[in-house]
Amino acid sequence: MDIKLTKHDKRYIEGTDDVYGIMQRVLLRENKIDQEKEHLWIIGMNQAGYILYIELIALGSYKSVNIEPMNVFRVAVMKNASRVILVHNHPSGSLIPSAADKDITDRLIQVAHILNIELTDHLIITPKTYISFRSIKLMEELEQSLKYVPTYQVVERIRKQEKQIAKEKLAVERDSSAESKSRESSSRKSRN
Repeated sequence: MDIKLTKHDKRYIEGTDDVYGIMQRVLLRENKIDQEKEHLWIIGMNQAGYILYIELIALGSYKSVNIEPMNVFRVAVMKNASRVILVHNHPSGSLIPSAADKDITDRLIQVAHILNIELTDHLIITPKTYISFRSIKLMEELEQSLKYVPTYQVVERIRKQEKQIAKEKLAVERDSSAESKSRESSSRKSRN
C-alpha cells in the first residue's frame, strides 16, 4: 500500500528526525484499530535522499509483524531506489529492539547488499518518540554480522584478510632485514 505524502511533509531525508516527523503523522492517520497493530514501512530514496515512495509492507498483530525480504525490496527494485529506511511501530510503546527486530534487520542488510541497495537505518516508532538503529550503533553491529552472509563471501573475506596479513608480515620482515643490514654496515664502518 503506497503512502501519499501531504503538502506539509518533507520530500528530502536529512536525518532521522525527518523520517520520524513523516512517519509519526502516517501512524496517527491510521484508524484506531490499526494503530494497535505493528506496521512495517519502507521508505525508498534516491542517492540524494529524495523520497521516491513510502510503502506499507506488512500489517501484523499487536506484538509482531511477519516480514518477507522479497516484499521489502520488491518496490525498491521496481522504483530504482538506491537507499531504503525501514520503519516499524511498537504499539506497546517500548523502544527496545526485540531479538526478532535485530534478526530481520541483519537478514535484510544482506539482501540489500546482494541487490546493491543501501539499508540506511531501521527506526522503531511510537506516537510520541522513536529510536534509530543507526544512532544506537546497532546498524554497525548488524552490518558486521556474518549470520546471513553467503558462505562463499565469508571465504572470500577470509582469503582477502589472509593475503593482507601475509603482505604485512612480509613488509615487517623486509624492514627488520634492512634494519639489521644497516646496523651491520654501520658496525663495519665504525670498526674500520
